[in-house]
Amino acid sequence: MLAYALRRLLISVPILIASTFVVFILSSLAKNPLNALKAKNPPPSPRVLQLEAERLRLDHPLMERYWLWLTGLFRGDFGPSVQSTMNIGDEVVSRFAVTFRLIFLAMLIALILAVVVGVVSAVKQYSGLDYTFTFTGFLFLAMPSFWFAILLKEAGISFNNAVGETVLYTIGDSSVYVTGGLWAEVADTLGHMILPTISLALLSFAAWSRFQRASMLEVLNSDYVRLARAKGLRRGKVMRKHALRTALIPLTTVTALDLGAIISGAIVTEDVFQWRGAGSFLLDAIRGSDVYVIMAWLLVSATFIILFNLIADLLYGVLDPRIRYA
Repeated sequence: MLAYALRRLLISVPILIASTFVVFILSSLAKNPLNALKAKNPPPSPRVLQLEAERLRLDHPLMERYWLWLTGLFRGDFGPSVQSTMNIGDEVVSRFAVTFRLIFLAMLIALILAVVVGVVSAVKQYSGLDYTFTFTGFLFLAMPSFWFAILLKEAGISFNNAVGETVLYTIGDSSVYVTGGLWAEVADTLGHMILPTISLALLSFAAWSRFQRASMLEVLNSDYVRLARAKGLRRGKVMRKHALRTALIPLTTVTALDLGAIISGAIVTEDVFQWRGAGSFLLDAIRGSDVYVIMAWLLVSATFIILFNLIADLLYGVLDPRIRYA
């Protein structure tokens, strides 16, 4: 399995380089990062524009700029930002720390709900509970992520007004001033995460629960599950040790493939709730044509997706002992 993991990592390197190359070319050709500076009134002098172009490496050919960025990564240099005071590396760490805690908690909740609902729906097929879960799943599938997030935000505001105090935070990822020590800061952070996490988790759970239900039904109708029941094994043991483990394999694949969609959903969710995470980091970079910030965002996101897909592949061998990687 170790050899398989190493091969996958080696294959992922050219994929990562190719994706960064395409995005760098498109981002560099889309817009001149000096346009905002040129639009100032009074306009800056030609000397200022020249110095800024040199700082942003615009005086180099396009391919050389990409090479300088790529080789600079080995020194921990993500390149110069349009905002001269910004250190891209430090900003990437702080912004993605905010976003990843949202994604991790939302995925954890979505997976737990999807497994529970999918298994119950399969076991109680065509019952009233199954129809209720099916209706709920399709309802959340039909909701656009930004619309659902706005609804939750408005519901949170209405609830706070009804109780006369702020119970559900609707703006920001944390309060500016928090007194009371570490536990107060943790409670404040969790309070700000409630609505965004619900928004992101429920939309992911809706699709995953349908996959889990279909997979569980297929496994329950398989010959080896029927044989286990015929041998007299308890229903709970058959469900837990034989059926569920195998039925989790398709859900593992879908979860890994959906990670990119979850990250894009987190961008929308963060924008609605005005978080200073990786979402606003990317959107501000696109508006300002900050190429090296866009590249840093892509690099971290793509690396995270590649590693998550590798973990999902390795989990196949854990869930099903019949699967081995030579």
